[in-house]
Amino acid sequence: MVDRFRSFDEFWPFYLREHARPATRVIHVAGTWTAAIVLLIGLSLGPWWLMLLAPLIGYGCAWISHLFVERNRPATFSHPMWSLRGDLRLAVLAATGHLGPELRRHGL
Repeated sequence: MVDRFRSFDEFWPFYLREHARPATRVIHVAGTWTAAIVLLIGLSLGPWWLMLLAPLIGYGCAWISHLFVERNRPATFSHPMWSLRGDLRLAVLAATGHLGPELRRHGL
């Protein structure tokens, strides 16, 4: 699977299928936004350890949702950068109301 994707555009439909259950997406989006807020607070106000806590929050939520909701292996292990980019894209699409059309476009 590691060599299967040549670009993020090829990876994106796979990413969406790996997040097919609504609960998985909700947990991912909540974890991503919470991690982003914690990171920004750590950067702007401190304490510095908040910046270390941010990835634990984001990935912790994501991995828990894959383990208990989606019951699949997180793409982070095979495509870490594209997976992070997918998490961010998912969060932005959800926040802007464009996630539904994107899911339908990919048959989900």
